[in-house]
Amino acid sequence: MKVILKADVKGLGKKDSLVEVSDGYARNFLMPKGLAMEATSSNINVMKNKNESDRMKKERELAKAKELAEKIKEITVVFKAKASEGGKLFGSITNKDVADKLKADFKLDVDKKQIILDDVIKSLGTTEANVKLYPEVSAKLKIKIENE
Repeated sequence: MKVILKADVKGLGKKDSLVEVSDGYARNFLMPKGLAMEATSSNINVMKNKNESDRMKKERELAKAKELAEKIKEITVVFKAKASEGGKLFGSITNKDVADKLKADFKLDVDKKQIILDDVIKSLGTTEANVKLYPEVSAKLKIKIENE
């Protein structure tokens, strides 16, 4: 019997895949637990449409992430902060501060978890932060800290 899996089943397959199983296994285990549905022509069509829409959504997200990465590469975020004579800040600048500044100054919505700093910024000067926008898309962001 052919069934479409509604969830990942160990040793059988991933969600939304079409698999061949014995009739008893399908009727007595998979279907009652809600792990699978019978592979009728309408169910197969629904599965194909869902897979196609998921693929299109991922392509749109990837294109949007690449566009945002190009914008971020050209940006330098400038912070004004109080510092000692040695160039050490009286406080620090975190990835949350950088995300807020991007939103305020450049109207770019980047989550603070996507901005990766080696450590919080505690001195004057220019540093770079890596911004991971999508699994295979990232960009370098320049951060410049000036004395107030």
